[in-house]
Amino acid sequence: MRSQQLGKVTSEVEVTNLDRHGLWLLVRGEEFFLPFAEYPWFQEARVLDVLNVELLREDHLYWSALDVDLRVASLKIPARYPFVWRE
Repeated sequence: MRSQQLGKVTSEVEVTNLDRHGLWLLVRGEEFFLPFAEYPWFQEARVLDVLNVELLREDHLYWSALDVDLRVASLKIPARYPFVWRE
């Protein structure tokens, strides 16, 4: 007996894991690790706020409760996208 495919994935982006070092983010089947040392906005954030990520456009990730925007391209090739952080 073969199992049927359950359907297509409905979430294009999700946080798959959090630990004391950082978070793992799955974007359209591609996984990225975001270490807290490089992405400090997530370290002290509430778990629910970190999990609440949206893919607004093809390349725009947004955490509304944290007011954090990231481009997917910046996760793929970080050297091309130096961070500018203002408090």
